[in-house]
Amino acid sequence: MASHSVATPAFGKADLSNCEREEIHLAGSIQPHGALLVISEPDHIVIQASANAAEFLNLKTVLGRPLADLDGDLLIRILPLLDPTSQGLPIAVRCRIGSPSREFDGLLHRPPEGGLVIELEHAGPPIDPVQQIESALQKIRTASSVRSLCDETAALFQDRTGYDRVMVYRFDDDGHGEVFSERRKADLEAFLGNRYPASDIPQMARRLYERTRVRVLVDVNYGPVPLEPRLSPLTGRDLDMSLCFLRSMSPIHLQYLKNMGVGATLVVSLVVGGKLWGLVACHHYRPHFIHFELRAVCELLAEAIATRIAALESFAQSQAELFCQRLEQRMIEAVSREGDWRAAIFDTSQSILQPLGASGCALVYEGQVIATGEVPGTQEIREIAGWLDDKSPPGSFSTASLGLDESRFSAVTQVASGIVVVPVSNNPGEYLIWFRPERIRTVTWGGDPLAPFVIGDNPLDLSPRRSFAQWHQVVEGTCEPWSDADLAAARQIGESVSDIVLQFRAVRTLIAQDQLEQFSRHVKISHQPVIIADIEGKILLMNQAFQALLPGTGARLNNLSDLSAVFQQPDKFAANITELLDSRRAWRGELMLLSEGNREKPLLLRADPVQPSRDRVLGFVLIFTDLTDRKTADAARSRFQEGIIESHRVTGVRLDSKADLVYQNLLSSVVENAQLAALEITYGVETGRIAEMLESVRNSTLRTAEVLEHLIWHSSRTSGYGGN
Repeated sequence: MASHSVATPAFGKADLSNCEREEIHLAGSIQPHGALLVISEPDHIVIQASANAAEFLNLKTVLGRPLADLDGDLLIRILPLLDPTSQGLPIAVRCRIGSPSREFDGLLHRPPEGGLVIELEHAGPPIDPVQQIESALQKIRTASSVRSLCDETAALFQDRTGYDRVMVYRFDDDGHGEVFSERRKADLEAFLGNRYPASDIPQMARRLYERTRVRVLVDVNYGPVPLEPRLSPLTGRDLDMSLCFLRSMSPIHLQYLKNMGVGATLVVSLVVGGKLWGLVACHHYRPHFIHFELRAVCELLAEAIATRIAALESFAQSQAELFCQRLEQRMIEAVSREGDWRAAIFDTSQSILQPLGASGCALVYEGQVIATGEVPGTQEIREIAGWLDDKSPPGSFSTASLGLDESRFSAVTQVASGIVVVPVSNNPGEYLIWFRPERIRTVTWGGDPLAPFVIGDNPLDLSPRRSFAQWHQVVEGTCEPWSDADLAAARQIGESVSDIVLQFRAVRTLIAQDQLEQFSRHVKISHQPVIIADIEGKILLMNQAFQALLPGTGARLNNLSDLSAVFQQPDKFAANITELLDSRRAWRGELMLLSEGNREKPLLLRADPVQPSRDRVLGFVLIFTDLTDRKTADAARSRFQEGIIESHRVTGVRLDSKADLVYQNLLSSVVENAQLAALEITYGVETGRIAEMLESVRNSTLRTAEVLEHLIWHSSRTSGYGGN
């Protein structure tokens, strides 16, 4: 059967059926509040320009002229800033152009195909960066929750930009958006709590929001100004305008805004952990423009806000980790005191429910069901466990709509509309299951999420009824959605319980020789390396996970003392094993295993004697944990501390002493915010993600410092022109 490619519509050619694929970065035109020049290098000749460039810049002609021949000091101003290898933020410069000359703010960047893009707008009034930034950073840094931070964000942006409405727009896992916080003029309708379908923001637009953090629309009724020539002389193709702040917007998006009565917008991205977390969306109901310096302030604050969001969301996970540590200790004590760990999970305080905000929890283990809180009947819980066994692949699972996912469970919706499941062993049918009841609620959408658009061939087909009118959906059969923090807490608890289960079964293997084969199988298939030895140190069981760590060739390992050959510092290892066998005291230590190709793998060893009574030892259990992720995280912490702010300025900007003092004072607040985020990420994020998150915070902080440096440098020179 022949395959057919899906057409990608050019900018302005998409209809409502294919707007998801519209090439909005190839707009070929700009908004008229500025002018755009494309300069060839190294001769600095204007080879492409917006049609309004000559008039906007008070010049007779622009195309084909060297920058040096343009009236003014543009070339003189930009030459010291040009770095042929620069791929960072657009560079800002203030210059004079035209006859008579006027002041302009310019932004320079290099598109992927080469050349230099210069975007120019009329110079704005000077601002005081300290006044705009310092108090805002303090409020951001002291926010105690994501909700309070977003409320503060809406207030900060409205106070600084003057837009009629400022919304903090947050995306969920399905890409749908919600107006999470709002600040508006009193006479405007409230949008707070409204949800919008994922299709309202196509994937192409989301990717551009990640690359270009600030987008401004001055007048929704503007007439686009085309580029001349339309195709780039460098490539023969449309100019890539991904980083152009003047870039025209999609006609479909403009019609959407017109339907809402919006006259102008400012949208600032919130990127957390390298992903688009949300937007600060500012609406004005008449044309409205903010100049470069204030836009730079907005970008800087958005980076600081994103860093704080990362810290706050990580802190919630750190609380779950603390609970896991306490739970593990209780289970160990219960095993020692009562010979069983299960009672520690279901104590009278129902504390197992708190980390996930669940209403009930059940353990299915070795054919038995133990539960606390509001849960389905025992038979229904067994059926849910059997259903989970049949899923492929088996393992962790979550849903907020169990009865809708599997109709046979619709009868338990009132107490079990949502479940989160983690396995407590590799054995089928052994799970820890949390439950949430049904929550019947009305969700207010800005348009029907199931049919957000009626397919047509004209943006005018987007009527108010179709695009933004409130659409109320009564949601039944679902619970309050499980958050990322809920799922992370479940995984951590499941891992702790799994460790105890593994250790408990290893103990039972030694205590009950007649059950050796059954319980040895559980240990052998465990993903965690385990060795069981008798009282003399003879190895009774070495599971597959440990054997997989060993080099392909080597002596047969019959005794614990033989293990010294596969570790660094074999003499030290042998001495510790001798001490373990002779004194029969637990041993904890970090070891370096020599694996295939003499590669080193860090392991944590927990070696314990098995003592059914004080005067009797049956043998020893050695459990190994791979520390590779933890070591990677430690290295990431070191890199973060050593490199959070580079000692030299990558832009080559030189600040005078007064401006440098302002820069350093503001930078200290930025760094303090980043260091606080790093601390909370370290204790709140799963070990395997720490390096990624710290690198994200580090990059965000460096980006913030770069924006701040340009802003201070630009502001310190704004007043130097002293005239028009």
